Amino acid sequence: MTESPTPYVLDADTMTGGMRPIRQAVLAIGSNLGDRAGRLQGAVSALEDTPEVTVVAISSVYETEPVGAPEESGKFLNAVVLIDTTLTVHTLLDRALAIEDAFGRERGEPGAPRTLDVDIIVVGDRIADDDQLTLPHPRAHERGFVLVPWLEVDPEGEIPGYGFVADLIGDVDTSGVAKREDVEIIL
Repeated sequence: MTESPTPYVLDADTMTGGMRPIRQAVLAIGSNLGDRAGRLQGAVSALEDTPEVTVVAISSVYETEPVGAPEESGKFLNAVVLIDTTLTVHTLLDRALAIEDAFGRERGEPGAPRTLDVDIIVVGDRIADDDQLTLPHPRAHERGFVLVPWLEVDPEGEIPGYGFVADLIGDVDTSGVAKREDVEIIL
């Protein structure tokens, strides 16, 4: 994935006067508790309201089987959101966590049902691995619920170090990923 719209476009930081590149980021959103569709719409609306973030595209909504979750977990609604941003990756992570918290996300055991999940999959070609964030997302290349909607909105999408989404999708099970024609997220 390259910088977006080009690697040469810069945006002035109004607080410091510094210049920062505009990067394209891919976010995966999902919910399997309560008003799943309403929470996805709320997450996209919150992203649209975020300074220094422009929502570029949103995939269709897909209903998916939970992965690595307790047996009683319900199905997820998932989508992928493409954004352009000048935020640092850690500021974007803070915003993603704040959006989750605003929709009642409670952190517990991994894979537990959740009201809202906002995962940062990639930010440009940035590689990161610290206590707070790993980029690209360490399991995105294995997840049909990420790859299928991502391919829909970005046929040239690429996960740094893993390859193009169009190639990766052939190596994962997508049988539990079903497009929901009756659910739409509005930009």
